[in-house]
Amino acid sequence: MKYEFGFIGVGNMGGALAEAVCRVLPKGSVAVCDTDEKKTAAFLKNYGAAVLTLEEIAANCRFLVFGVKPQVLPAVMENVRPHLAEKTVAVSMAAGISVAAVEAGLGKRPVIRIMPNTPCAVGSGLILYVPNDLVAKEDLAAFLKGFAGAGTLTQIAEEKIDAASAVSGCGPAFVYLFVEALADAGVECGLARADAQKFAALMLQGSAKMVLESGRHPGELKDAVCSPGGTTIAGVRALEESGFRSASMNAVRAAYLRTLELKK
Repeated sequence: MKYEFGFIGVGNMGGALAEAVCRVLPKGSVAVCDTDEKKTAAFLKNYGAAVLTLEEIAANCRFLVFGVKPQVLPAVMENVRPHLAEKTVAVSMAAGISVAAVEAGLGKRPVIRIMPNTPCAVGSGLILYVPNDLVAKEDLAAFLKGFAGAGTLTQIAEEKIDAASAVSGCGPAFVYLFVEALADAGVECGLARADAQKFAALMLQGSAKMVLESGRHPGELKDAVCSPGGTTIAGVRALEESGFRSASMNAVRAAYLRTLELKK
């Protein structure tokens, strides 16, 4: 294959993943295709990525990453199918589109379904992935190497991917709301807006690292911050009175149920 990775669609998520791959692999390893010529021109200028037509990118890439919206994917697959190289691995990030649906659209071939999240744009994302049985070990290793610059990659059973995505894919929006609310409260208490936002974001970054690296239960870590009769436990009580945990659980469940609705 002339190119290791080809990206059809380099919008917000497709573009973030393409940039991550460009940062990891040697120049000349990536090709892009998009109706927006400004986006493809930026990849050519910044990373030396090749700009190809739909037919060209389908025929010349080891991995073909579909970064288009779910409602557009069937038509794109129909257009590229006649031009696909036999051993090309199809990588789909379309929400609600199963591995079986991609196989039906492109013919029986190696397929990897992924569900990335927006922090991939800064190299701290989570990419859930599901390979079909036709993905060779060496192809899977190459895929993992190429996407390593986007963050953490975790294999998951396909029947669990919608539930996991409701946490990891939708979760950043919930966290951004929390950061905004904490910053607003800091401003109310007298902090400058920029400082309040920075302090809130750094606090969340450090707290997440504590959960991941300590291996301790979040409840245990919470208890360690709450001194008897202190300020933190007063804040925890205020959150509980407002239904913080229940609201968080409802948000994930609502996202999951909406995903199931859209799949129909």
